[in-house]
Amino acid sequence: MPAPVTISLDAMGGDHGPSVVVPGIRSYIRAHDGEGVRFLLHGDEAKIAPELARCGLATDICEIRHTDKVVAMDEKPAQAMRRGKGSSLWNAIEAVKTGQAGGVVSAGNTGALMAISKLILRMSAPGLERPAIVASWPTFKGHTAVLDVGANIGSDAEQLIEFAIMGEAFQSAVRGIARPTIGLLNVGSEDMKGNEQVKEAHAILRDGPFDLNYHGFVEGDDIAKGTVDVVVTDGFTGNIALKTAEGTARYISALLKEALTSNLQSKLGAVIAMPALKKMRQKIDPSTINGGPLLGLNGIVVKSHGGADAKGFGNAIRIAVDLARSDYMSKVGDNLGKLDAVFDHAAKPAASVGEPLQ
Repeated sequence: MPAPVTISLDAMGGDHGPSVVVPGIRSYIRAHDGEGVRFLLHGDEAKIAPELARCGLATDICEIRHTDKVVAMDEKPAQAMRRGKGSSLWNAIEAVKTGQAGGVVSAGNTGALMAISKLILRMSAPGLERPAIVASWPTFKGHTAVLDVGANIGSDAEQLIEFAIMGEAFQSAVRGIARPTIGLLNVGSEDMKGNEQVKEAHAILRDGPFDLNYHGFVEGDDIAKGTVDVVVTDGFTGNIALKTAEGTARYISALLKEALTSNLQSKLGAVIAMPALKKMRQKIDPSTINGGPLLGLNGIVVKSHGGADAKGFGNAIRIAVDLARSDYMSKVGDNLGKLDAVFDHAAKPAASVGEPLQ
């Protein structure tokens, strides 16, 4: 029997609110059985209850926590922190802090989610200024976890090592990989290449006291190859890599669609190739990889894309459930304890950070 777990949901977050969040619960249950999982839905009961009835979800597994206060998608993080108390987003996160839920999922405002999560849950490591956002990147071998992809603009060596520790534990918990391989993103594979932060992190990961399966430096093309299970970089570089990949994927998809519909012969060829095209579409379908955990908090927080459909939101729920049922937090804590022996936090200057990029 799977361990029972409760997931807290910001039912009003995202572009669609309850009309996607509630069907997302149904999608998760249908795809993953859902045995032993309960949900706390924070938001407007008048909007949530009809969706629960429409989806045929019982109130014994879906409890509504009413509030008519909502953090807007365009609200600044500082405003959300001042005015957000009592909102669906705030209450959903607070349920994790009080132990009522094992994790929270929101499709709402990314900056507000990050700021309020940090305020309520606090950071799990002294050196982290912000949580790290991890992206599950489709590769030839499955999925690679890439972090950070937009939260910490500049990261020093200690933070890069923290990302490695958290990314390794994430892949183990969510993908079931026993000893995930870790690579440090760089401009080359030679030891002398890269900036000082990257070279320092490389030396410590290679020679330090951590029980990590460290591969070494990787380059940009290694991400899609699936050379390693975890790719570590700062948020500035990671966000650019992510947006570049997304743009390239859209460009190739548009070219492919144009080529397959340009004339009758091409259309006939597309019909013949349809099974292979469907398989390819499933592999790169954003809904199958939706859900980016904010790693580094004293609690599990998963960010769903604001425009995700029910299948995508259901996948974000799956990630939260998998993390809540795993030893992710204790595994991260063990290695962060070893990191304390390597760095003197008292002498460590604050890192340069700004607003989250996503």
